[in-house]
Amino acid sequence: MKTPTPKNFQVPGFKAAGIACGLKKDGGKDLALILSTTPAVAAGVFTKNRVLAASVILSRRAVKKAGPFRAIVVNSGNANACIGSQGMKDCKTLINRLAGELSIPEEEILIASTGVIGVPLPPDTLTNGVPELVKKCSAKGFNDAATAIMTTDLTPKTAVARFSLGESNIVIGGIAKGSGMIHPDMATMLGFVQTNARIDYPTLQKALKEANEASFNSITVDGETSTNDTFIVMANGQAGNKPIKQGSKEYAQFTAALTKLSKNLAFQIVKDGEGATKFVTVRVTGAKTKNHAKKIASSVATSSLVKTAIFGEDPNWGRIICAIGYAGVPIRPDRIVIRLNGATLYENDHPTKHASMESLRLKMQKPSILIAIDLRNGNEMAEMYTCDFSYDYVRINAEYTT
Repeated sequence: MKTPTPKNFQVPGFKAAGIACGLKKDGGKDLALILSTTPAVAAGVFTKNRVLAASVILSRRAVKKAGPFRAIVVNSGNANACIGSQGMKDCKTLINRLAGELSIPEEEILIASTGVIGVPLPPDTLTNGVPELVKKCSAKGFNDAATAIMTTDLTPKTAVARFSLGESNIVIGGIAKGSGMIHPDMATMLGFVQTNARIDYPTLQKALKEANEASFNSITVDGETSTNDTFIVMANGQAGNKPIKQGSKEYAQFTAALTKLSKNLAFQIVKDGEGATKFVTVRVTGAKTKNHAKKIASSVATSSLVKTAIFGEDPNWGRIICAIGYAGVPIRPDRIVIRLNGATLYENDHPTKHASMESLRLKMQKPSILIAIDLRNGNEMAEMYTCDFSYDYVRINAEYTT
C-alpha cells in the first residue's frame, strides 16, 4: 500500500542527519542522529520481549535516570541483538566516538538499532561514519534521519504538530520506522519524537505512555514483537512556556497533540505493512470493560484468517466471530452485531441478508476497511489498527536474510 513521502519538518532547537555507512546491502542510508542544541529531558518505552538488544538495555537504563540528554543515535540494517557481550561493547564504542565528536558526556546519548538479529556489526563501520554524521546534522535533516532508520519500509515516516500554550508556540515532530514485526507489547517499532515544550521527566513519561497506548500500542501487522522496539520523546523546553503540570489544561492539550501525532506515525506504519494493500480498523463497542474491548479488537486484528480474507476481499464474517470467541472474554453471541464498512453481516446469532454478496465485495475493494463489532454488553470501547496479509508478506519474510 503506497503512502506519500512526508514533507520535511523542523523543531526549534533540534537537528538531525542520516548517512550511509555500509550496513545495508543496497548502499542506502543506515545511520541517523537526532541532536538537541541544548540539554533536554527524555521519556521512553521499550519492548517487553524478554530477549533484548543491547541498545534497548542501555537506553532503558539511561532514560530511568531522567537525563539530561542531548542526542539519539540509531542504526538500521543490523539489530545488534543476540550476539553476547560484543553487542554491548559495540554500542558503547559508538556512543564514545559520538560523544567525543559532539564534545558532550556519553551519559547524554541514547541509542537504538534495527535490522537482522544475530549478526555482529562489522568492525568500525558505524564509528567511522560519526564525523560525517555530525557534519551533516542540520535543522532540515529529519527526512534523511527518517530514511536512515528504515529496514523493509517502503517510505520514510514523519509527522509534525503545532499549537499554542498561552503565548508560547509548541512544535512536536517525529519520525518512525516499521513494516514487519509489528504488534502491541509496548511500541512495536522505532519512534523518535522531539518537542520544544517545557515539561519535566515524570510528566513527559506519563504523556508518552498515554499517547503510546492509543497509537503504537494499538497497531498490529503480523503479531510479532521485536527485540528492539523503542519509542523515545525528547523535550528541550526552548518554547519558554510555563512548565506543563500533570492534570492541567496544558497537559491535556499537549497529550492530545502528542497522541494525534503518534497515531499519524502509527497509521503510516500499518499502511506500509509488509505487502499490505488495505488499512483495517477493528472497532469494538458495547464492552463491559476497556480491557475486554481491547482483547477482542486485538484477537480479530491479529487473526491470520481474517487478514487473508480481507486481502482476498472475501466478507467471511465467520472468521471474525470465531476470533471474538477465542479472545478470552465473556460474551453473549446472541447479542453481538458485526458490520463491515457499514453493512451488517451478523446479528442476533444469525447471518443477515441486509446486503448482497456482490455489494459486500464492492465494499471490501476499498483501501480502508472498518470492522465494527458491538458486543451490546456495556459502555466501553477500543480500536485496533491493522492491515491485510498478502502474498508479498510471505515473500518478503521468506527472503529476509537471503
